[in-house]
Amino acid sequence: MTTVAILPVSDELGRVGYRAVAGRLHSEGTTAGQALDGLASQLPQDESETLVVVQHRQPDRHFTSRDQRRVEELMTLWRAARDSGTTFPEVLQIELDQLVELEVRGATERATRLLDELGR
Repeated sequence: MTTVAILPVSDELGRVGYRAVAGRLHSEGTTAGQALDGLASQLPQDESETLVVVQHRQPDRHFTSRDQRRVEELMTLWRAARDSGTTFPEVLQIELDQLVELEVRGATERATRLLDELGR
């Protein structure tokens, strides 16, 4: 059985999309369905059973509501700087990069935990 996790992801512009992951295979799309379709085209033809899990953006121990709010604040500032043609302060860019990395690590931890639970 192939297990697929679909996770919300944000790009550097703050746009939300989705990443579908099955082992080492992955695909991204603007919708969960688009990400899943891209991944499905990579799966072996003989896979007849597939389990799909969609994870929503809820605060948890890996990425708290405070972290989520701060990313939104920083992205608002980043977009304002971009739109006005001004430089986004380096200290804020570093903070934003760290939060994005934290969010990615959290998604990885959640997916790993889910796969471990499914393996039991």
